[in-house]
Amino acid sequence: MKGKAFQDYYPDDLSHCYGCGRLNEDGLQIKSRWDGDETVAVFTPRPCHTAVPGFVYGGLIASLIDCHGTGTAAAAAYRSRGREMDTEPALRFVTASLHVDYLRPTPIDGPLELRGRIEEIKERKVVVTETLSAGGEICARGRVVAVLMPDGMAPKK
Repeated sequence: MKGKAFQDYYPDDLSHCYGCGRLNEDGLQIKSRWDGDETVAVFTPRPCHTAVPGFVYGGLIASLIDCHGTGTAAAAAYRSRGREMDTEPALRFVTASLHVDYLRPTPIDGPLELRGRIEEIKERKVVVTETLSAGGEICARGRVVAVLMPDGMAPKK
């Protein structure tokens, strides 16, 4: 996947999220991109993401699904409106609902691949279904209901 990630288009004042904020030095800084009609992100866990030796902490999996889902929602909203992601006003989404099914233990010793698909898209809401895989095996499935960020959450300029 080449080119800028969805999260690279977020304005600076909206780029501090622990999961996907490019300006959060301590965060995960996941990067999501289009791959046809799906979205993809690859993340390599670090030793601090351990649940038990050899396996990823479930909270990390939920965070990855969450942030890949909101990034996918933003990209889908821009695409559905025929807009480029660097146009104003910014379309930034937050999580209204997150559901994760853990299907098998997720090994920590390699990259994790997230794949998202748009299930539903409306003016203010996007529903994304996702898988998280390790070594070609699906380890978790998720569903994110993302909504446009409420005005009161936007930082004051």
